[in-house]
Amino acid sequence: MPEQKPAAKAKYKRILLKLSGEALAGEHGYGINVDVLKSIASQIKSISDMKVEIGIVIGGGNIFRGIAAAAEGMDRASSDYMGMLATVINGLALQDMLERHEVLTRVQSAIEMHELAEPYIRRRAERHLEKGRVVIFAAGTGNPFFTTDTAAALRAMEIGAEVIMKATKVDGIYDKDPVKHKDAVMFSELTYLDVLQKNIKVMDSTAISMCMDNNLPIITFNLNKPGNIKRVVMGEKVGTIVRGEPS
Repeated sequence: MPEQKPAAKAKYKRILLKLSGEALAGEHGYGINVDVLKSIASQIKSISDMKVEIGIVIGGGNIFRGIAAAAEGMDRASSDYMGMLATVINGLALQDMLERHEVLTRVQSAIEMHELAEPYIRRRAERHLEKGRVVIFAAGTGNPFFTTDTAAALRAMEIGAEVIMKATKVDGIYDKDPVKHKDAVMFSELTYLDVLQKNIKVMDSTAISMCMDNNLPIITFNLNKPGNIKRVVMGEKVGTIVRGEPS
């Protein structure tokens, strides 16, 4: 019999995947696209099957954006709470699709709503991860004036994730908008200070500062290319990495 090759090992054992609400909308720009949801669930299953422990922070911009509503005159705190509720809707939708793909999943909400989700408890989240369950962190930090980027950085550090994987619609971080500018150049690597000093819109400054203080790398990649989540987990050169010092 031919000798079997050993199965490839993941570079990261525990990750925090940051999904924007807009990613769930697909080309529609609003609401939840079931085909996109299926694709995301399939990719997450592929790395869950490799025994990678997965936490997910999900945004709500496909349903409601607190900052946009505040700009139109709505009270910022109230609009942010509405945005948090939108992330719970997205979290429940992703949970349903993951479980259809036979991936055990728990939703933990920073705002208590016992009929829908568990309250966020760090030690309980860690136990879920150790047992192979995907944990979806909904409702951001539970506080207004903080983005889901900041929630992703906070949860990643609380659960001891080795990396934040930020899924976007483009291949990585560019020197200018690649959709508007054909000559945009993609960075393969940046430092936290590069991002802060050049005001690069990858995550908000609070999230970047938290990652810098705790030396937590961020990898930005294109979610729309099937298999990219697994490629990042395997350590392939995909997207742009943000870390303390260039390699």
